[in-house]
Amino acid sequence: MFNIRTLAIIKRELREKLFSKSFILMTLLIPVFMFGVLGIQMLLMTMSDDEGTRIEIISETDIISKKIENDLSTLEFVKNGLYRLQFRTIEKKNFDGYLKENKKTILEDQLTGIIFIPQSALKDKSIFYYSKNPNNNSMFNKLRNPINQSLVSLYFEHINVSSEDISFASKGVEFNGFRVSEEEKIEEEGYGNMVASFLFTFLLYFSLIFIGTLMMRSVVQEKSNRIVEVLLSSVNAKELMTGKILGTSIMGVAQMAIWLLPIMVLISTTWFMLPPEFILKLNLGHILYFLLNYLIGLITFLGLFASVGAIFDNDQDAQSGMWPIMILIMIPFYIAITMTNNPDTSLIKISSIVPFSSIIVMPARMTVIDVPAIELVLSIIINLATMVGVFMFAGKIYRVGILMTGKKPKWSEVVRWFSYKY
Repeated sequence: MFNIRTLAIIKRELREKLFSKSFILMTLLIPVFMFGVLGIQMLLMTMSDDEGTRIEIISETDIISKKIENDLSTLEFVKNGLYRLQFRTIEKKNFDGYLKENKKTILEDQLTGIIFIPQSALKDKSIFYYSKNPNNNSMFNKLRNPINQSLVSLYFEHINVSSEDISFASKGVEFNGFRVSEEEKIEEEGYGNMVASFLFTFLLYFSLIFIGTLMMRSVVQEKSNRIVEVLLSSVNAKELMTGKILGTSIMGVAQMAIWLLPIMVLISTTWFMLPPEFILKLNLGHILYFLLNYLIGLITFLGLFASVGAIFDNDQDAQSGMWPIMILIMIPFYIAITMTNNPDTSLIKISSIVPFSSIIVMPARMTVIDVPAIELVLSIIINLATMVGVFMFAGKIYRVGILMTGKKPKWSEVVRWFSYKY
């Protein structure tokens, strides 16, 4: 399979792709795009688009109304006019009628919403919000804690406790995580590794799809332009497919290494000081494992994309045939994204070892928790076995499909290609 002719194909692929303008542009622009997306996301999160919010806060008793009004009126976003609050006292039996009277006001956006705080809220802290948009998390985040503090203060008003006790009782619990590993030092966990996990997941997802699509289109183009017939006069189909996949894989790993250079610099030097909560608890071993895993995964998926390109004569048909491969990439991507909830669930553990899925899930998982070495080795072995199996599968399809032109083959015909003898 690997000989001088295969090496010549690898050189050809590297010459066409590694030094192409598209490779250089994508290598430079993807980091800019990623940081741009993160920057825009942070900007949108900090921007407030709820200026002019008008809320009526209705309580069942005057005591609750006065306490809520006194506490909320001191909030900065209320004093600067961002939120306009009105306070009323209405008994629960009369509230439904008042709500019906003001329904039109809410529907015409003259009133953002009505918050009703019943007397029972002093026991169960259950309050009610009525609005065209009952899922206004921005408003909830602004008013939840102040209203909670007011209710706690009222609850302890006739109990002999100090204001410090009340302040402590109304404060929520904050978890500070510390990672316990085989290393002697136990350090507080920040957000750095979680950000790195998302970064690794996104890079794998984007790169596998982007480079795989390039491979598929390259095969389709060579097939439709009859260039492949010239190439097959010098090499056989297996050598051609192997050379194209290995050449493209080398290009992909080189590109990925360039993208990871900033992380390598951050974890190997002290030139750049990050805030403590964003410090990366990674080492070069994580990066090397990631690149090895990526190389195996890229070769595996390029084999699948090359086989799809060999089946069809044009991009439109090939696009419809690549969806099964896309699913093999997209499902692990979404599993890895959900890892922020709990990276040690059974689903995550299984997905980090299962063929195809482990290519994306395992790098993300090993970034946020310490994965046993046996699982890392097992993942690599399974991925290598999958790669060999895909090569055998793709090779049979490629050898038959690359020279077949004319009508679009049926999938039943593609299945019969496996029985052909060479």
